[in-house]
Parts: sequence; C-alpha cells; structure tokens
Amino acid sequence: MSPEVFLQQKAAQAVKALYGTEVAETSLQVSVTRKEFEGDYTLVTFPLLRISHSAPDATGEAIGRYLVENVPEIASYNSVKGFLNLSFSALYWNEALKAIVEDGTYGQLPSTGRRIMVEFSSPNTNKPLHLGHIRNNLLGDSVSRILKACGNEVIKATLVNDRGVHICKSMLAWQRCFEGKTPQSTGIKGDHLVGDCYVAFDKMYKAEVKELMEQGMSEEEAKKNAPCLVDAHKMLVKWEQNDPEVRGLWSMMNGWVFEGFDETYRALGISFDKVDHESDTYLLGKELVRKGLELGVFEKEADGSVWCDLTADGLDRKLVLRGDGTSVYITQDLGTAERRFAQYKLDSHVYVVGNEQDYHFQVLKLILAKLGFAWASQIFHLSYGMVELPEGKMKSREGTVVDADDLIESMYQEARRTSEESGKLEGLPADEKDRLYRMIGLGALKYFIIKVDPKKTMLFNPKESIDFNGNTGPFIQYTHARICSILRKSQDKDLSPADVKAALEPSAKEVRLVKLLGLYPGKVAEAGAALSPAVLANYAYELAKEFNQYYHDTPVLKEADDSVRRYRLVLLQTLGRTLVSVMGLLGIELPERM
Repeated sequence: MSPEVFLQQKAAQAVKALYGTEVAETSLQVSVTRKEFEGDYTLVTFPLLRISHSAPDATGEAIGRYLVENVPEIASYNSVKGFLNLSFSALYWNEALKAIVEDGTYGQLPSTGRRIMVEFSSPNTNKPLHLGHIRNNLLGDSVSRILKACGNEVIKATLVNDRGVHICKSMLAWQRCFEGKTPQSTGIKGDHLVGDCYVAFDKMYKAEVKELMEQGMSEEEAKKNAPCLVDAHKMLVKWEQNDPEVRGLWSMMNGWVFEGFDETYRALGISFDKVDHESDTYLLGKELVRKGLELGVFEKEADGSVWCDLTADGLDRKLVLRGDGTSVYITQDLGTAERRFAQYKLDSHVYVVGNEQDYHFQVLKLILAKLGFAWASQIFHLSYGMVELPEGKMKSREGTVVDADDLIESMYQEARRTSEESGKLEGLPADEKDRLYRMIGLGALKYFIIKVDPKKTMLFNPKESIDFNGNTGPFIQYTHARICSILRKSQDKDLSPADVKAALEPSAKEVRLVKLLGLYPGKVAEAGAALSPAVLANYAYELAKEFNQYYHDTPVLKEADDSVRRYRLVLLQTLGRTLVSVMGLLGIELPERM
C-alpha cells in the first residue's frame, strides 16, 4: 500500500470519528510534503471545511491530533493554512521496508488483461543500422519491458522495409560497381556491404545529374531523368512483376542484410516476437480503400487516384491509392493495422517512430476512425526526437551516419580505456575484464540515450556517457557493484525480513532511502503511462546518488550493534535488488564486481 493510500484511509477514519461523516477515501488529496515544510506527506484540508464547519487550521489541528493519538505509524503533525503536514514514525518506515523486502515481485504491477503490440526498429534493407536506429531500438525494447511490468501482455514487433525503389538502388549499384562481391568474399558484414552499394548509387546518381545539367537540362529534369534512377524504377517494376532474376538478386542481398541486422540486435540485446516484411504487407489496405469508397470516406479522381479529404479536420487531402492502382505507405499501414488488431486481438498498438512522421500517424488514426474502427483511438505514436552528434546531423546516402556496430565497438573501447585509467578493474582475470568492458560500454550507451525524454532531440557524446561519476550508466553500475562488495565482505549471513525490526529507529538518511524505494511501483506506472523510460532512468540515478551519500556517512560494516548492522545490510540488499530491477526495465545489466 502506498503512503498516499494509507493516509487517505486513516484520514477518512478520522473525519468519520470527529465529525460523524463518511468521505470517499479517494476524494482526499494527499501528496509529498513540499521541501520548505516539515513532514513526509500533506493532506489538503480545504475540501473538509464544509464537514468540520471550522477554520482551516482548526480542522487540520483536530485531524492531526486524532491521527497522532490513534495511528501509531504517524509520529507528528503541523497544520499550515489548510495543509496538514504529517510525519511518519519509525514503525511505519520499518513496516514499509519489510513489505518491500518480502515482495519478490516488487515493482511488477497487477495484470491488466490488456494485450499491447509495440512496433519498433522497422529498418530499410539498403543500409546498416545506425545511431538513430539505436535510439529507436532502445526505446522500443525498454517501453516493451515497462508495459509488461505494468501488467500487460506485450508483443514486440518489427516491420522490415525490404522493398521499394530505395532497395533497387542498392541492387543496381551492386550489379554495376561491385563485380560480384559478397560478404564472404570481402569479409564485410552483409548489411555494411549493401550500405556501401547505396552510397555508391548516390555518387553515381549525382554524377549523372551533373552531366545532364552540363548538357543543358534543368536541375529538376536532370534529377528525374538520370539514367541510373530510371533503371532503378524499371527494376522495381520487374520486381513487382515477379521477374526471377530481379527477385533472385533481391533475395540474396536481403539475406545478407538480415544476417547483419541479427548480429547487431544480438549485440544490443534486442529481440522480436513478430517480424513482418513490407514485401508481404505492401498490398494490404487495398480492400480498405474499396470499403472507404463505398462509405464515402474516400473519393476517386478522374485519373483513377483515390484520396481522403481531411481539410474539414484541419489537415489536407491524402492520397491513398495512385492512379495506376499502386499503394502508398498510408495504404499499407491502414491494412497492417487492421490485420494486427484482428489477428492478435490487440487492445492497443504503440508505434515507435521518429517525430518527422508525426503527421503520418495523425492521418493514419483519423482515417481508421473514419472507416469505423473503434480501436483507432488506441493507436499511440511514441514520437521521439532525432539523435545528433557534435558534428551535426547524419545522412545515410552520403555515408556520414554513425554505424551501430562501430558505435558499439567504440563504446567497448572507451569503457576499456576509462576503466584502465581509473584502475577500478585491477586484479580481475582478463576474460572477466573483457566481459565487464562490454557490459559497461553497452550500459553507458543505453543509459545515455534512454535518460533523455523521448520527445527531445538529443546530442550524443560517447565520452560523456562513459563517465563513472554523474548521471551515467557506469555510475549506477559501479554503485551496484559497491553494494555487492559490502554484502560479500559482511560476516552477517541469512539476512531476512525479520532483520527489519519495528522497534529500530532508522536515521533520516535511511528513511530517505526507504521513501525512494517506496516510489518504485509508482514510477513504473508513470513510465508506462508516459511511454518514457527516462522516468525510470532518472529514478535509478536518484537511488544510486542517495545510496552513495548514505554510504559516505554511514559505517555499515563497522556498526557494533548487530540489529542495526543487519538492518542496514537488508536495506542495502533491497537497494541492490531494486537497482537491478529498474535497470533491467531499461535493458541494462548491472555487474556484481567492478
């Protein structure tokens, strides 16, 4: 039971005893006491004046006195102009800690019975994963874990964009410039090799555009008529006609990319329950277009194209089918959403996609609602800001992106360098050091990205992320290792909830730690409601920071009183367990030695 609920119950009892009137517990306003006042939690007494028929301070005094005299968990009170500030006793804090210690699933919320699909990653098969994909994947994976902790059944899904003219560009460049090279013959990871093809096409395209302009063609005409672009479009037509040669090349190169993606996903600790491919879904939605025409939701133009007029909704007209009968992205997304809600009996669907697609998802939800799907309101777009570097924005076609594999490796090397300079891992075997370098490097990368609110554009600086001090992953990892070290050095074994005795008087810093621990379930619920792992990342930092201040001032192992020492060790054990749980929801491992 949270402190707020506990006080609502006791305050309702006080009102009944003092004034003979029953009030709904949930109607009573209780919140954490503001820092400038003495107390733990505050009850707002203004709404009770109509019952007490007394002044605000007199009402607060009466309720406060009753609670102190009749509720042993409440130690003291003060009433300030309609706000009753209440301080809990040692009994309350010890009971609260004991309840946390006894709860083997602390932080896991009760089942909601809801099934949620979280779709993320959704890469193109014409380039390897890069830093932008990393933010997408880390957000999607963490949000999935958090929604599961909130009591939901979660399906992690991805839709691979494996068809289209951009894919044909890489295929064409491979045919013309790469002389049959393969990942096996070059030793180049498959997705990297295909990404090189995409960059090569862009160079070829720009050279042809320049040549056409020198021949007197306008820039706009040259960009449309560059021979390699024309050929890429012809290749796409052949693909759609199921040409065996084009399909064979497409299948081979996509196979290289899929193997490369899987390797990167494994390095990041990412997995999916459902993988769809655009090549299998791009025709979905055409039946919905027919239905929409019958319902009057869509309208057909003279050239055969089909549109949805959203101007009355403050948007514009949206193309849903080209004049030649081919689909556009919104058509596929309409059909995919319909199939997924029906096939998986979803209660809601979360799309993790960058904020440049805000308008697309606004349109998607609106059209689905107009088509009569009640679940359209249960589509959520987790819109996140772009990741930028000190050097500026990344551009895939120019080959100026930060490759995901290179970044993971550089984080490993940075963790190794920083750890060696600090001397924190001295004395450990080489293989354990190597494992810790990877854990620290990956933890630094994940935490640095996840701690930023998803809606914000962020600047990624690898060296800042690896710092062992401050709001970083390694700082929290080191905090956990320090807790584990204290517990290993202790001669006290078989620690249990019984070591949290009601009569023990915790220090102010210990109360602060128990308060923070008590916030965990609420933080999980808050993160789930906001689809923001940053809530939990910053909560983990507060826990780690508070522990380090406590450890600096409190001699845990040197405490002579057995009861006090064992209490403190149980508190530390619970802190460590909670840090593992919180960081686990972010997909970050915590080492026991460091």
